[in-house]
Amino acid sequence: MRFLFKTRYDQDIDLARHSGDRFWYGLLLVLLVIAPTGLPEYWLAQLTFVLIYGIVGVGLMLLAGYTGLFSLGHAAFLGVGAYTETVLASMGWPFPLSLAAAAALSATVGAIVGLPALRVKGIYLAIATLAFGFIVEEILARWESVTGGNAGKLVPTIDIFGWKADSRTSFYFVCLVVAVLATLAVLNLLRAPTGRAFVAIRDSEVSAQSMGIHLARYKTLSFMVSATLAGVGGALYAHQIRFLSPDQFGILQSVDLLLMIVIGGLGSIHGAFLGAVFLITMPQLITLGKDFLPGAIAEATGLQAFVYGIVLIAFVLFEPMGLYGRWLKLRTWFDLFPFYRAGMFRRQKSFQKSDRLR
Repeated sequence: MRFLFKTRYDQDIDLARHSGDRFWYGLLLVLLVIAPTGLPEYWLAQLTFVLIYGIVGVGLMLLAGYTGLFSLGHAAFLGVGAYTETVLASMGWPFPLSLAAAAALSATVGAIVGLPALRVKGIYLAIATLAFGFIVEEILARWESVTGGNAGKLVPTIDIFGWKADSRTSFYFVCLVVAVLATLAVLNLLRAPTGRAFVAIRDSEVSAQSMGIHLARYKTLSFMVSATLAGVGGALYAHQIRFLSPDQFGILQSVDLLLMIVIGGLGSIHGAFLGAVFLITMPQLITLGKDFLPGAIAEATGLQAFVYGIVLIAFVLFEPMGLYGRWLKLRTWFDLFPFYRAGMFRRQKSFQKSDRLR
């Protein structure tokens, strides 16, 4: 078992806690770099989707997991970034410039959506963001001169100042670079005073305000950063699927994104990527499992939604820390074996005030 003895303040804000973390993260990066040489084209495309959803998940994790502001319309930011990238790329803009414009527009929209967060929270904030998602979806469907409406819009190939990412491998490396940069940016933000302010707001708004944290400023900033990453992910998503339509950015997509971070593990960057892996692989597993189910069940239209609901309920009841929380418990079990105590992670029973007063 590893014990960390911290002798400097900088050790509290290091990106890697110790040499073991540096080794494993370095190994993971090497495996991701050499992945195109050993993976079939189909699985390389699925890994690309994991990276794209991971970028969006990191942004949503910053908003929901670290600031405590839940959004049920986050797919709208994804759509804003996707359509902005598509329109500008069709006009001949280089990818870095169109990506920056998509991120900037998404951040601006995020600041506007963040305004309700200054007055409402909890379920009321979720309803406000849900309404925003419906508004954006309707705009994308009605603004036919720009978005193509329900007929859809083709997405051109990525052009980076003359170099075109027109193959699966080249586009995968573009997504990998963007995912690494986005993750490092969020990690650095979280270890800065801004990130600590986000966590303080999540834990207690009253306590955060009493410590001098400007709630309106930091809530709006959290929405802007989250929307920026969603816009970046949307731009890459557009190039990955090559064809856009408004129904791809509706309420179901928003629910999938929220499901991704809850199952991955709220309050951890690892959870965003673990949730992305779940979101991409789960439909494949459901498809494989249909061969072992009766025909009436296998052909049911709501099978995937039913399985997602069962999985979400199971995680909420038995593993609220998500996939990353389960991994932490397994790692602790191996570290402490054979001295692991069965009730170490048992959840304490919560009582209502009336129960505690009896």
